[in-house]
Amino acid sequence: MFQSRLGGVPPLYAQQPPPQSVRRGFIRKVYLILTLQLLVTVGIICAFVYWDALRDWTEEHYWFTYCMMAASVVLILLLSCCDNLRRQVPFNFLALGLFTVVEGLMLGSVTIFFQAEAVMWAVGATAMVSFGLTLFAVQSKWDFTTAYGSLWVFGWTLLSFALLCAILRSQYLSIVYACLGTLLFSLYLVFDTQLILGGKNRKYQVFPEEYVFAALSLYLDVVTLFLLLLQLIGLCR
Repeated sequence: MFQSRLGGVPPLYAQQPPPQSVRRGFIRKVYLILTLQLLVTVGIICAFVYWDALRDWTEEHYWFTYCMMAASVVLILLLSCCDNLRRQVPFNFLALGLFTVVEGLMLGSVTIFFQAEAVMWAVGATAMVSFGLTLFAVQSKWDFTTAYGSLWVFGWTLLSFALLCAILRSQYLSIVYACLGTLLFSLYLVFDTQLILGGKNRKYQVFPEEYVFAALSLYLDVVTLFLLLLQLIGLCR
């Protein structure tokens, strides 16, 4: 999901934050949307993992995964770049819902290449890591909202390393890549969480109107962590 991180800047402001009641409503809306997204995604993944007919069909039609990847990238770009689309009800919810289904289908088609036990371990690990990082982001006095530039550079460096791994095809390099990727998107999850929560210790915050963009950012962080942890578990088994 590096395409969501290696271009553009999230819609932020540094001064005159809205009243706390507006911020609390914004936070509730974001996490409600995120919860629904993750429930739909986990349901689709379970269908691919445990429904043998669907699993066999996906293995025979490998083009399905690439089509879902392409559709996912297009929808991410639309939601990230088109302000009117992600702010206009109900089109923003329709676009985000469509993206969630497409992303779930893409993730499900990837998980068929792993054992069901490994997939469930990755789901559990992702849930634990995400919950722990969210608590850290809430409690920490460190302001990660100023680290966007550093994370952007880290992301481009990791993308270059991924190309090297693809050329050399070394298991040990792939393990290192998965570990570094997990670290990067763990930092992104803390970064995005603090942007959403705001507060006096945060220099930057997300506009309350950008609840779709905020939910999309958190969702991409979580599902990318899932893919990296699944890769790591698969390589280490």
